[in-house]
Amino acid sequence: MSDPAAEFWRFALAIYGRPGVAPACIVLQDQYDRDVNVMLFGCWLGVSGRGELTQSQLDAADRAVTPWRKTVVENFRAARRAIKAADEPDKDAIYAKAKAIELDAEKFLQRRLVAMAPAPTVAGVPERLAAALANLTLYIGDAPAEPIVTALRAMAAEGFAA
Repeated sequence: MSDPAAEFWRFALAIYGRPGVAPACIVLQDQYDRDVNVMLFGCWLGVSGRGELTQSQLDAADRAVTPWRKTVVENFRAARRAIKAADEPDKDAIYAKAKAIELDAEKFLQRRLVAMAPAPTVAGVPERLAAALANLTLYIGDAPAEPIVTALRAMAAEGFAA
């Protein structure tokens, strides 16, 4: 039996690793106050054949993870960034630990999102890509996301193979 949380995590890592996606996500996060995991969740819903989100579903997903993001993920992120910026020798080990803890906190957040996901339906690649792009646009509006769109299109060309 498949594990949707593991599938979502693999998808998030796969798209985040595509050229230009990580910096685009940081811009959406830092300059447009978008939660990268919520954004990726919407993309994953489309890619995995779970369809398009309504505004109310998107709002519910964001509300479900906001407390954890604000009190846990953002604090770990701030600590990790402070460690990275510190003028301290031998900071690499503690930076690596801080990054691992932040990622674990994000996995927890993603599990909350996955719990809200509908079951996948049968849909072809074009329909899945269209749903992913619609969900992305619904969440980020007109914020810049060309590298993410390009990555989704490239993944579609590959048949969304993970």
